[in-house]
Amino acid sequence: MEEGVINMKPKIGDVTYVDTFKHDGSTHRTWSSATVLDDTDDMIVAITYKTWVVESDGRRWFTKEPAICFYYKDRWFNVMAMIRKRGIYYYCNLASPSIYDGEAIKNVDYDLDVKVFPSGHYILLDEDEFLDHQVMMGYDERIIRIIRDEQRRLVNLVRDKSFPFQDDVVNDYFEKYLSLSEVFE
Repeated sequence: MEEGVINMKPKIGDVTYVDTFKHDGSTHRTWSSATVLDDTDDMIVAITYKTWVVESDGRRWFTKEPAICFYYKDRWFNVMAMIRKRGIYYYCNLASPSIYDGEAIKNVDYDLDVKVFPSGHYILLDEDEFLDHQVMMGYDERIIRIIRDEQRRLVNLVRDKSFPFQDDVVNDYFEKYLSLSEVFE
């Protein structure tokens, strides 16, 4: 991610890229479009739906379900609420705070993930990758401490069913997207 980037404000209805990087600056994953649904002092909320995703190894895949994405400006994680027939699944990435630079929402992915099922059950993922990358990419102690603290904070939010882990919040944002879609048709 570029240093010294001025954090601009997207407008509701803007369509932007989402770019995630690794600590060493390499590209991790890119979404070809995300529609901005909200921009507050704390976060950007966007939806990815029927969009191309490109992985760092060049693999491409197409999202088939809507995902309401909460990109925090001051928290070291982001949350993607995937709306599926069997309920809402949450996929959470431990990552640097997100910025918007006028062309993309950007953050640095720090490997650890939390997957939350509609039942509220959750699992922690990619511990091995986090440990490997600490050495390979030289995470300093400050970064490691922040990521571990934010992982605990995230798990507590999940357990307490606090924002954004509330289906009505996700459904309200999806309804907002549907209303925006009608305006722009």
